[in-house]
Amino acid sequence: MSAAFDILPTPDWAATTTIAISTDSSSDPGEWARAIFDVQNAPILVKALLVLREVAAKVLRIPPGEPSMLTFDRIVGNEAVIDTDDKHLHFAATVKPEPAAGLLHVVTAVKFKGVVGRVYFAPVSILHDPITRSMMKSAAERVGSKRIR
Repeated sequence: MSAAFDILPTPDWAATTTIAISTDSSSDPGEWARAIFDVQNAPILVKALLVLREVAAKVLRIPPGEPSMLTFDRIVGNEAVIDTDDKHLHFAATVKPEPAAGLLHVVTAVKFKGVVGRVYFAPVSILHDPITRSMMKSAAERVGSKRIR
């Protein structure tokens, strides 16, 4: 089980996204979390969607996005943990590399805070896997077979 479910044991929404990585990749979950959630190196479509997120935030009167919202807080076992408790939802995610198996996992759990959280997350739930997968693949391509430093 993931540390995301220690934070949110009864999420309203949850998903796991897994991609293949090189078996000589870093096993450091913090290094992978930084690479995946590096907005500057995100695919162009992800950057465009982040701009749309800011428009939605204004309309829904929720706080604007901050890069720190996707910064890992701590390492628990072999997972980097992101824990963001916002006005409209509580979001927990973990990044877990398993280079020996050639796999990288991102687990996400979300607890809504009222109607605004549900409305905000409706389109996000549809786009979550493709966005997360593209960010993970981008990180893996930038890193390639060399270890993340």
